[in-house]
Amino acid sequence: MLLVCLGVTVGGSVALAQGQGAAATPVVGPAIDPGLNIHTVELWPGGAPRQNGSEPKDVPALSVFAPRGRHANRTAVIVAPGGSYVMLAADLEGREVADWFADRGVVAFVLRYRLGEKYQYPVPLEDAQRAVRYVRANAAKYGIDPDRIGIMGFSAGGHLAAMESVSEETADANAADPIDRASSKPDFVVLGYPWLNAMTPNTTGLISYCSTTPTVKTVPQDKCKEFETKYSPVKYVTSQTPPTFIYITSDDETVDVQASVDYFEAMRAAKAPVEFHSFAHGSHGSGLGSGDPALDLWPTLLDAWLRGQGFLTPKK
Repeated sequence: MLLVCLGVTVGGSVALAQGQGAAATPVVGPAIDPGLNIHTVELWPGGAPRQNGSEPKDVPALSVFAPRGRHANRTAVIVAPGGSYVMLAADLEGREVADWFADRGVVAFVLRYRLGEKYQYPVPLEDAQRAVRYVRANAAKYGIDPDRIGIMGFSAGGHLAAMESVSEETADANAADPIDRASSKPDFVVLGYPWLNAMTPNTTGLISYCSTTPTVKTVPQDKCKEFETKYSPVKYVTSQTPPTFIYITSDDETVDVQASVDYFEAMRAAKAPVEFHSFAHGSHGSGLGSGDPALDLWPTLLDAWLRGQGFLTPKK
């Protein structure tokens, strides 16, 4: 059923040992329903930079899905749903994923980032960077360790997560806002069928982000060329790129598997830890598998990778 199943770790070993959970500080903070342990926070409570409007789509935010205290392992993940930078598949690639992580003791934050012609790059990237800084700055509040914070993205969210992970540090030690003093660098990255070639010229020479996204079609081509230069993650992979797990299907008709292969090869060449899984068949937008007998296996592989990295076992 599997066409390719490559696991590569450079600069460190990955032991796929099962870890046992331990008690951790319970999550605190206001909850919509204490029984569900879910609440939502704005990334910039006083208004986000370049915000133009007050509708939910104008307000970047994190919805927090927390495990019960006895199951928490002090790891956190920020989940960026896909949607072609036009909309967010917040259930399939957000809520379902957050529940999966919470069941494993991880505090999950589903990111609502800004989209479309109204909020072009770098606005989505700034929202993702702020999300990582917010979680790290509030690590004690959420009962997590500041060096166990990951970012995960699907499709366009995968491009965003990869771009966030390879971008320059945005922490400002002298910032008045304590959140802006925290590091924006994630400690691990998970990419699900990522649109890594979003800023790469297609067969007609046009940048996909500009030419295929309806609400961004009005962007001048010279601006799109700037996007290609600045926001193609594969250009910025280094040995310091966080450990990354990549999942895709080889016959995905929406995003080309080759872009993920190229990213995998770039990480391998840079001696950055990476694991890559390409399944033989499966449509784009499969989420955690969507009940497909073969694709349902990939979260199990992710679970094993996270355990091997130590992120599902509390630090000793």
